[in-house]
Amino acid sequence: MNILVSACLVGQNCKYNGQNNYNQNVMNYIQCHTVIPICPELLGGLGCPRDSVEQVDGIFMTKNGKDVTKEFQKGVAVSMERIHEKEIALAILQSRSPTCGVNQIYDGTFQGKLIKGHGLFAKTLKEAGIPVKDCEDIHP
Repeated sequence: MNILVSACLVGQNCKYNGQNNYNQNVMNYIQCHTVIPICPELLGGLGCPRDSVEQVDGIFMTKNGKDVTKEFQKGVAVSMERIHEKEIALAILQSRSPTCGVNQIYDGTFQGKLIKGHGLFAKTLKEAGIPVKDCEDIHP
């Protein structure tokens, strides 16, 4: 079974701060499957490390006020192209991310406040009929 996973969850240092979100529960869950790690933000041309980004009304802004919406859209498009021919059974995504967040994202104020919503990649995957799961919902 093909499982798409946010690349940061499998230990790739692609997070905005240059780190990762390695998740042992996710690693245990995916160990017997074909894993496809993807980071749409890197695929969109954003570097690592990079300024943190939050979404407001479909616009992706850095904490310093730069609009990076085009980079986010490009990253999601490239990600979808990479999985186009693959049958993805499940996507396990990083919580609260402006691209990968499932059910909750930050509100765009850079104050750590959460609101209901999906990151751009999570939303696109759902619209394509691919089931998405928040990494925090993966338990041993």
